[in-house]
Amino acid sequence: MNAIRSGKLWRIVPPVVAFVLFVGLWQLIVGQAGIPPYMLPKPTDIVASVGDNWRSLFGSVYTTALETVIGFLLSVVGGVLGAILLASSKMIERSVYPYAIVLQTIPIVAIAPIIVIWFDAGLRSIVIIAFLIGFCPMLSNTLIGLNSTDQHLKNLFRLYNASKWQTMWKLRIPAALPYIVGGLKISCSLCVIGAIVGEYVAGVGGGQGGLGYAITYAAMRIQTPYLFACGLMASLLGIAFYQLVNWFSRELLGSWHESELAPEDD
Repeated sequence: MNAIRSGKLWRIVPPVVAFVLFVGLWQLIVGQAGIPPYMLPKPTDIVASVGDNWRSLFGSVYTTALETVIGFLLSVVGGVLGAILLASSKMIERSVYPYAIVLQTIPIVAIAPIIVIWFDAGLRSIVIIAFLIGFCPMLSNTLIGLNSTDQHLKNLFRLYNASKWQTMWKLRIPAALPYIVGGLKISCSLCVIGAIVGEYVAGVGGGQGGLGYAITYAAMRIQTPYLFACGLMASLLGIAFYQLVNWFSRELLGSWHESELAPEDD
């Protein structure tokens, strides 16, 4: 037990020490150089801006988090169901999957204005943008997992006269879970980016604005400390979503799959 605790502590301490050193050097160098806050704020300036604008900042975080969660859940459902449909027929996969690849290669900033024209500015357009940017990784990863099922196990199911859908639900989907989880880890972070990009193009202002609007507002008014604070909160939001999905991965795969099994002590 002590070895496990010391191992966990050893993984935590180095990044914490590196972070403290980085922030300390940042504060010292910027302060000694006399760089104005609108060019490069000190960490204390960023903290002060959070204190001065905490109500609007956390309102923006809540708005972006809500948009991200809705877009992420839609991308998970759409990606998994779409992959199941494609994996059920090679003809459907050959016909449709190339267009999913094309969709993935189109920059989201190029199609975001079109989405706003079709669905108007606001929550609906932002959620659609977040969904689109998170959909392709879920579709691709799930499809790879479904197509990677052990052929010997598929032959065994066929030997016992299992139907195509019985094989899908009882063999191929459980075997694809590690790939689905991999797609979740990619998609959750991308959905945060998609929501913020959507807020640049289709967001609403004032108290209902998300982090994308807050970043735009701070940049226009040259409120650089607040701009850094918004960027930091966006990063923390992405990390929080990733850690939540990582926890779900450990709960789902931790008892049987090598990717989440705890390493044995030497």
